Amino acid sequence: MIDMDAAGGAVTGGLVGSALEKPQGKAGEAHSGACTDCGQTVSGNFCAHCGQPTHVHRSLLHLGEELLHGVMHFDGRIWRTVPLLIGNPGRLTREWVEGKRSRYVSPLGLFLFTIFLMFFILSFGGDKAFKMAATHDSETAARQSVSTAHEAIARAKSEFAEAQKDVATASPSEAAEAKALLAKATEDLDEAADDLAEASNRVTQLQMEAKAAPRPDGLTPGSWQAKMRDAVTKEDVKIQVVGGKETNKKILKKLANPDLALYKLQQTLYKFSFLLVPLSIPFMAILFLWKRGFTLYDHGVFVLYSLTFMAMMSMALSLLGQLPWVSGFVLPIALMAPPAHMFAQLKGAYGLSTFSAVWRTFLLLIFCAIALMLFLVAIILLGLGS
Repeated sequence: MIDMDAAGGAVTGGLVGSALEKPQGKAGEAHSGACTDCGQTVSGNFCAHCGQPTHVHRSLLHLGEELLHGVMHFDGRIWRTVPLLIGNPGRLTREWVEGKRSRYVSPLGLFLFTIFLMFFILSFGGDKAFKMAATHDSETAARQSVSTAHEAIARAKSEFAEAQKDVATASPSEAAEAKALLAKATEDLDEAADDLAEASNRVTQLQMEAKAAPRPDGLTPGSWQAKMRDAVTKEDVKIQVVGGKETNKKILKKLANPDLALYKLQQTLYKFSFLLVPLSIPFMAILFLWKRGFTLYDHGVFVLYSLTFMAMMSMALSLLGQLPWVSGFVLPIALMAPPAHMFAQLKGAYGLSTFSAVWRTFLLLIFCAIALMLFLVAIILLGLGS
């Protein structure tokens, strides 16, 4: 089901992002006379004083075009900005800092729109993906484990039989090695049998949970929601989440309603994702503390474009993860793409040597982990602790 708040946020985010942009594109036929906004004499497509197009549209069709542009930044700059952001982020960052800006979407406008678009797309499949991850240990997965265990036992039995045969026919000089192989085959067979027993027990447990009577709280027995509620409501279990005693109490109270807690966290992430920017800029400044010529503004542009790429990558991987024939590539891409992009952006944006870019990329990955941890703590406090 589509999260309408996220959908509305995507439109709002696009309009906010477009509001930060300088007017661009066709303004109609050249016009001479007075500007309809500031009254200055104009000659051409735009007013030289306030920048407003001299041809003012009043058609319903153009209203739709404005909405399309506002929500999607559907002009030539997006096609110049995004390919550079993906393929040559260092050049994009450097050129924006140096003042070559009319051809590109601004880092702040692109970041705002991409973040809101990401939550809009995740509103289609994000809940499904979360539920799939949360219920990975389902009956289907358990049955697959049983099947895998049966295959492992078949292989182990075959290896065990071959090892027994080798022991029987081995010469005195080969007897020790053959017995060692037999012992290893016996150990593998026992381990496979244990795995099969564990998987079979899990299937039985899940079947019993499915047949269990409904819980008084309405949660499905054995679901992640039921397990979380049980964990935070049991009097004999003490959980310290984050913050002081009162804050922790509020958080645990909200976690007792897992679906509501998840919704609040999603909405808080959606509303406060911009906090990643001020949290990241100081770490970028540390990387260039002794290197002159770079300002906090430069680091801010770097962070905004970098976070925009990460958001775009998350959207792409989320969509690819739904396709069975490419889902196996999602994790390797998610692990390799961020450091590769950071390296390319650092090297190109700051004019670094390969060695300087490599060690800064390594430190930046550590700093990103710290900033992300601080961000998640802030999200928990803002979403569940208030």
